[in-house]
Amino acid sequence: MDGAKPITIAGIEVPPEQRTPLVEALLRVIAQQQAEIERLRAEIARLKGLPPRPTIRPSTLNQSHPDPAHKKQRRGKRPGSAKRQKTAELIIHETIPLPLEGLPEGTLQNGYEDFVVQDLRIEAHNICYRRLRYLLPDGTSRTAPLPANVQGHFGATLRSYVLYQHHQNLVTQPLIREELLDFGIDISTGQIDRLLTEGHESFHQEKDGLLPAARGVCDYFQADDTGARHRGKNAYTTVIANPFFASFTTTETKSRINFLKLLCVPHEEYVLGEDALVYMEYHGLSASLLTRLAAVVRKGERIVTGEAAWQRQLKAWRIVADEPRRIVTEAALFGTLMRHELYLGQPLLSDDAGQFRILGLLHALCWLHAERSLKKLLAMNPREQEAINRVRDAVWRYYQRLRAYRQSPTLRRKAALERDFERLFTRRTGFVDLNEALRRIHEKRSELLLVLDHPE
Repeated sequence: MDGAKPITIAGIEVPPEQRTPLVEALLRVIAQQQAEIERLRAEIARLKGLPPRPTIRPSTLNQSHPDPAHKKQRRGKRPGSAKRQKTAELIIHETIPLPLEGLPEGTLQNGYEDFVVQDLRIEAHNICYRRLRYLLPDGTSRTAPLPANVQGHFGATLRSYVLYQHHQNLVTQPLIREELLDFGIDISTGQIDRLLTEGHESFHQEKDGLLPAARGVCDYFQADDTGARHRGKNAYTTVIANPFFASFTTTETKSRINFLKLLCVPHEEYVLGEDALVYMEYHGLSASLLTRLAAVVRKGERIVTGEAAWQRQLKAWRIVADEPRRIVTEAALFGTLMRHELYLGQPLLSDDAGQFRILGLLHALCWLHAERSLKKLLAMNPREQEAINRVRDAVWRYYQRLRAYRQSPTLRRKAALERDFERLFTRRTGFVDLNEALRRIHEKRSELLLVLDHPE
């Protein structure tokens, strides 16, 4: 407690000599509860449409003010103001030479000086496809077909522009129509509405084919989910991605069943086989039900296509309770993954959420989420805050070493990183909560250090 300052709670000052370990723990609980109360108050005010609590800065009247002339002195360049050649990488669409007239005789050209002007050209571009018609000897006629990329009387660029303006820039349909009329496009509000709501099958096909295509070329995947509003209801958006692609899907739940369905795309099937039996046994399915399903598998692998057919199959097997239905459904989807050999040897990076933990798949934990437990710690004195800061700095230095190892993996670096992980997360500080947070991170060692075995 050396150097500790007294603190005041509810008007009562607690001197340093009275801050026993029990008092320290109670003070920490009070601080955590007060922070939670403030957060809940802010959320209630937001839901009620009340103005947020203002952030009042402390008065500067009693602070010493520097000489006004000193403020005018430049303290270096502002961030982001470093000079660069802004036009060096621009694509030049037109080059216009500018010669000089009336030069004296004997003048020689000595290079040139470029002056780049960025401009924007927005104009209507109407195409008339003159489809030739032919009269055949038998009296019938044939007409040349339209190009495959022509769909309707509005081109792909115009269609994409309408979609971009409405969904990305949140421009209303009347304003879109007014803008297009100014550009010289003859279009009605109804036609704009149809461009926004109809004929999007190709987008769905492209989206559905994204994840299957990525599985064939990607070394690892990342997954996360978040709450989202969809058609006026609460829903969840799940992203499966890596630096080369991103696949977003909005569904009603964020369960493991939902995640398994997304991983299985485009295979809409449920496979009950040996792999499914292993999954069910691992997750503690009752022995009696496991025996019944094993008898089904002995007659041959059972493949059920479609959600409705699977629900009927569960009913036929007399599986009605929620927990057994969940385990058996997860197992059948896991069987689909194994049958098609999906994600074998391709690590899945995520936070510590249970829905992303799939038996048989390599799972790596996100360091950003793991470190968050340190960031959330509440220090009750400068000594504890200093301990948190030191540990967090050490964690991020270690993380940068992991990133460097990924670029250039060696056995020597791997051994050093494994050794230093133990030193970092088994250390003991004078802060009980910090020690506990480090212990919880250490328990996830294999998932946090999966990159050592899979630097790809």
